[in-house]
Amino acid sequence: MPIEEILARYLPEEAGMQKTVLEAMNYSVTAGGKRIRPRMMEAAYRLFGGRGPEIEPFMAALEMIHSYSLVHDDLPAMDNDTLRRGKPTTWSAYGEAMGILAGDALLTYAFETCAKAFAQTEHPERVGRSMGILAEKAGISGMVGGQAVDVELTGQPVSREQLDFIYRLKTGALLEAALMIGAVLAGATEGQVRQMEQIAADIGMAFQIQDDILDVTSTQEELGKPIGSDERNQKTTYVTLEGLDAARAEVRRLSERAIASLETLPGDSTFFREFIRKLETRSH
Repeated sequence: MPIEEILARYLPEEAGMQKTVLEAMNYSVTAGGKRIRPRMMEAAYRLFGGRGPEIEPFMAALEMIHSYSLVHDDLPAMDNDTLRRGKPTTWSAYGEAMGILAGDALLTYAFETCAKAFAQTEHPERVGRSMGILAEKAGISGMVGGQAVDVELTGQPVSREQLDFIYRLKTGALLEAALMIGAVLAGATEGQVRQMEQIAADIGMAFQIQDDILDVTSTQEELGKPIGSDERNQKTTYVTLEGLDAARAEVRRLSERAIASLETLPGDSTFFREFIRKLETRSH
């Protein structure tokens, strides 16, 4: 089933006295995007032979968490952006307070959503473990932890070690969740789950470095959001730290390592190989 249909099935109905926050939630999730994380989760699930419906609520939940992170990233206290994917950011459209609440609601609703997988599987223990992975990778040991360090170090000199830490958690953690959960729900071995975690870490790092490159080489029309925000917010990036050529070389190195690891796994990894190749050359 197409990802947009899965999302439509699990998004909340815009009704009741709290209708505005529900509208803001749905606005955030349906504003567009490449749906990379749920697509990768499903591909990992298929890679290890998964065929059931229990993957779908997790796909929707992961996209809700990703959307909540973007809603909060755009807030005045964070990146103070008013445009995303060519549209007004959620706080710009609904106000700052409602933007905060919409992000809070999406995070909570994501776990309400993935809990529905318990009724769709013969392996509830896999669902339970997957929910634990999602919580860990979205929280203080993952995305939120990376964001906290990123905010704290804004405007200060940042070392390569610190930047690696921020990128691994802030960007890589949700990709790690996607590949790990797909593998767990399909019954992969513990070693295979850990291998998928490392592959996702490499992809996530490459993805973020490519974002840094695009922030200085792309256009607002191509990205659908303002360019130069890193420089405006005095953020250290791979480009400012290492230069454009070194940043591009690192994207290639991480991509090749991820592909080499994928080739040792069972199943058809064509989706991942093609995705990684596109990542290296993307312009938005």
